[in-house]
Amino acid sequence: MQKECRENLEQLSDLLEQLNPQEYQHPSVLLSGGSIGQHIRHILEFYNCLCEAFYLQHSQVNYDQRKRDKSMERNPEIAQNIIHRIINFLDTEQVFGKVSLAANFSCEKDEFTIIQTSFRRELAYCLEHSIHHQALIKIGLVDLGLNHIVKKNFGVAPSTIKSRLKPDLKPEIGNEPSVT
Repeated sequence: MQKECRENLEQLSDLLEQLNPQEYQHPSVLLSGGSIGQHIRHILEFYNCLCEAFYLQHSQVNYDQRKRDKSMERNPEIAQNIIHRIINFLDTEQVFGKVSLAANFSCEKDEFTIIQTSFRRELAYCLEHSIHHQALIKIGLVDLGLNHIVKKNFGVAPSTIKSRLKPDLKPEIGNEPSVT
C-alpha cells in the first residue's frame, strides 16, 4: 500500500512542477470556485493527519480536526515540500498497527463515531481519497485549457484502469449480467 500511495503522490508532484502559482490558485467555475491548490491541500492534509497519528503513536486519527494550512493551497512549492515529506515517511516507516478513526458524519450534531481500523486501511483511504480529488483537479486543468498536461490515468482508480485494459466481452444471449 505504501508503494501505491508513493506513486500517487509522485503524480501530484509531477503535476505541480508544470503549474505556475496563478494556475495553481485559479478559482475554477467548474469546481464551484475551488482551485487546484485547494484540492491538493485537502489531499495532503489527510496524509498529514495519518502520518502525525503514526509518528506520535496516537491511538486515534481524526481527519475532521485536521490542521488546514492555507499556505499549501496558495504556494505549490510548499505543497511540493509536504509531498516529499510524506513520500519520505512512506519510504522509511513500516506503516502497520491498529488505530481508531474518529469521524463526525452529521452536519447537525457534534458527536464522533469511533471506528476500529488500521494504519494500512487508512493509507488505502488516503489513496482513494487522493484519486477522487485528482479527478476533480483534472476538471480544473481542463477548465484552464491545460488538457495537454493531464496524463491519461491521472484521477482514475486502478480498478478502472485494469477494466479498461480488458477486451470487451459480450455475454451470450440469456447470460447478460443483471443490473441492480
